[in-house]
Formats: sequence, C-alpha cells, structure tokens
Amino acid sequence: QVQLVESGGGLVQAGGSLRLSCAASGRTFSTFTMGWFRQAPGKEREFVATINWSGSTTWHADSVKGRFTISRDNAKNAAYLQMNSLKPEDTAVYYCAAARGMATTLLEKYDYWGQGTQVTVSS
Repeated sequence: QVQLVESGGGLVQAGGSLRLSCAASGRTFSTFTMGWFRQAPGKEREFVATINWSGSTTWHADSVKGRFTISRDNAKNAAYLQMNSLKPEDTAVYYCAAARGMATTLLEKYDYWGQGTQVTVSS
C-alpha cells in the first residue's frame, strides 16, 4: 500500500516555474514507478511524465518535453516535477501516481493516486 500526497501547486504567470512534490508513505516506495498526470477542466486525465524505480529511465509527454523534468529521491520517499516556462495550457490539476513494474505512460497501469494539486498559469 502506498499513500501519495502532492504539494507545490499554485498560481503563476506564463513563463514562470513551479516545483511539484509528491510525498509517499510506505517502505516499498523505491520499488514503484512514479508518474505525473494532469487533468484540465472538461478534458481527460493525460500523461505528463514517468520515472522508473531507480531513476534511470524517464519519459516526458511531447507537450512538456524540454520544459518539465521528473525526478525522485528514494531516501526521502518523494517524487518531483520541475516545471519551467509554464504556459496557460499547462493549467490543470496535477496528480502523482505509483505503478508496479516498468516505467509506463499508461494511466491504467497506475495503482495508487494522490488527491491532486491545482496549477494555474495566467497569461
């Protein structure tokens, strides 16, 4: 069992930066793939980034590549999403999630989800 709590969201102007954190409970955090997803109003939840258990493999959605970076610190039971050069279209609720096995972009592979944190980017 893994419990996830996101933090770090907020209101930022276009071009600004935010760093989202995901704090995880449980002694097996280091065995899980971690992912970030987002959901804008009226839209489906979409993949943003994923990182495998060791941090050796990361994938980012094309829409955020070069601007967002996923990372993790297994010693702190935490995952992060550094978001730079934010755009109004990045506005959404951001969720972290944990999956067993390899890094994956597939939402249905993630077993545990946080409650989400709101990110709003003003133009």
